[in-house]
Amino acid sequence: MAGEITETGELYSPYVGLVYMFNLIVGTGALTMPKAFATAGWLVSLVLLVFLGFMSFVTTTFVMEAMAAANAQLRWKRMETHKEEDDDDSSSTASDSDILTPDSYERAEKQPILSVQRRTSPNLFEITDRVEMGQMASMFFNKVGVNLFYFCIIIYLYGDLAIYASAVPFSLMQVTCSTTDNDSCGVDTDAKYNDTDLCWGPLRRVDAYHIYLAVFTLLLGPFTFFDVQKTKYLQILTSLMRWIAFAIMIVLALVRIGKGQGEGHPPLADPSGLRNLLGVCVYSFMCQHSLPSLVTPVSSKRYLTRLVFLDYVLILAFYGLLSFTAIFCFRGDSLIDMYTLNFARCDVVGLAAVRLFLGLFPVFTISTNFPIIAVTLRNNWKTLFHREGGTYPWVVDRVVFPTITLVPPVLVAFCTHDLESLVGITGAYAGTGIQFVIPAFLVYHCRKDTQVTFGYGTVNKHRSPFHHTFWVGFVLLWAFSCFFFVTANIVLSETKL
Repeated sequence: MAGEITETGELYSPYVGLVYMFNLIVGTGALTMPKAFATAGWLVSLVLLVFLGFMSFVTTTFVMEAMAAANAQLRWKRMETHKEEDDDDSSSTASDSDILTPDSYERAEKQPILSVQRRTSPNLFEITDRVEMGQMASMFFNKVGVNLFYFCIIIYLYGDLAIYASAVPFSLMQVTCSTTDNDSCGVDTDAKYNDTDLCWGPLRRVDAYHIYLAVFTLLLGPFTFFDVQKTKYLQILTSLMRWIAFAIMIVLALVRIGKGQGEGHPPLADPSGLRNLLGVCVYSFMCQHSLPSLVTPVSSKRYLTRLVFLDYVLILAFYGLLSFTAIFCFRGDSLIDMYTLNFARCDVVGLAAVRLFLGLFPVFTISTNFPIIAVTLRNNWKTLFHREGGTYPWVVDRVVFPTITLVPPVLVAFCTHDLESLVGITGAYAGTGIQFVIPAFLVYHCRKDTQVTFGYGTVNKHRSPFHHTFWVGFVLLWAFSCFFFVTANIVLSETKL
């Protein structure tokens, strides 16, 4: 997400890109969606999920259009540079001799014609350079806009890290504290645990949570001070574990419902759950910030928009299947924020190994992602304060930036492990900014720059199907409505308390 042009990477087919995008979008947010569905009611949840999926698709096409425009701008600058070099060569040759040779005459005749052809060439908007979001912001926004972009990215990444830092200790606390006095049968969702309840001997559950948080920070925190890259094999392993876990949960819930053991009777609608549902759904469709690394290596982009639309349809179907099986399998008041923990029960899963795998699943997958997100956040801090030609002192580069990256999310995780609220607030504020506000402004400004550079009537081959200005205004109106609704809901809730 740093503001630079990076290597495209190894090319892959459009269908492989479709799988990568599916894996990127379906992550931690999906594990908190069943609880949000049960709280807000199944009908309003379904409507909001479909609508937010559609809005996310719209802004995804906005980002792809901006990527094509950025590639065209960079390609045109390179062409202009080569043209100036050719002109310099022509002038130096002419100064050596006043006689216009056939070759130089032919080049002089062709030069303006080639320039026109380059301006109107459909290949001008081909997405070949991986232009990251930060670089696009630098190309199309002013200085204030660039700073606001990085501020939004940084807040979102802080929210991500806070969710990860609380999810792992929370899962460990739920699994280990619930098995000590229950013959290793796992989490009892019918029991209402308080943080002050005893876990091991004199230690309370909250003490166990803080111990796990400390261990998590000590083990993974140091990676923030170094450069970490996610390897291909680690990505394959975590993706495989994720899909095994999701498949097991969906099948077990369907079997339980089929046997008539379903306990869920969700309401049609409950306005009190809308705030968290909104944030969870926004968070669960987040992919716009990673589109350059996903889309650029796709070998053939001819039907790119259709493939992305197919991806969103599949993701909607998956989220619906996961959430509906959950809310009809388990009672709404017994659903745990981290959905996997509902299966760490003897009456749901008979095999102890499967119970342990599902209970600890977030620990494995989130622990591998935490250092990557932390390093990304640290690099964005560096980019935000970077000045052209300047370098940071060693202490600032290696100590200050990693420290301000690591400490705030750990403090948030120390104060709360309410995952549904963390995901909801992160999605509703920073997530809304990244998913709606930034793409809308990017596509608006890139269209203006394209008209100025290439002339009116120039058509971007990757132009969004939602190319009317109405859609930009509609997306921004929806984004600010989300901000207002969530903020008003929080204020009213605090006032009641």
